Amino acid sequence: MTERDEKRAKLAKALEDFLRAVDRSPGTYKELIDTPVRTADMWVDDMLDGYEWDPGAILEGGLPATNNRGMVVVKDIFFHSVCPHHLLPSHGLAHVAYIPGDTIVGFSKMSRLVDCFAHRLTLQETIVKEVCDALMTHLGARGAACVIDAEQFCMIVRGVRKPGSRAITSDYAGEFLTDSALRMEFLNAIDAEEA
Repeated sequence: MTERDEKRAKLAKALEDFLRAVDRSPGTYKELIDTPVRTADMWVDDMLDGYEWDPGAILEGGLPATNNRGMVVVKDIFFHSVCPHHLLPSHGLAHVAYIPGDTIVGFSKMSRLVDCFAHRLTLQETIVKEVCDALMTHLGARGAACVIDAEQFCMIVRGVRKPGSRAITSDYAGEFLTDSALRMEFLNAIDAEEA
């Protein structure tokens, strides 16, 4: 049994215990018979698979940036994540930019990088920082920026119960920290305003 299969089996057992604890035993309710296994698969394969990804590996294999020294922006990257406080999902759009150092990478790598950090038990504020740090560290970018606009289910289904509310977080590194015009160019590119 692989480590991943072992994790899946432990999680399925925990989910079965959870259902029993809320008086919904899978053995009693036919619609719940396979729920622990299906749900464990979802958590391992879709919600928390970011722990298995290496941001350095995602950003490997770039091309020389000899003809491209301008800003690279990938906007409207749909993502989902899980809040560590209540284990409730969030979803939204991430906007990522970098100023190339010696290397550029394919646009799809920005999407993979966001998912690497978002598919964890994490805070939205942490995701933006980790994306910027990875671009600076593993890509050698001269500057990095990330803005996330997301709907947090912990604000919708519990607590304040405010459907439609959105949380916007941002982080900047390198030249984006020191050059307000560059930051504004990025924010204009994603149709946002500086806070």
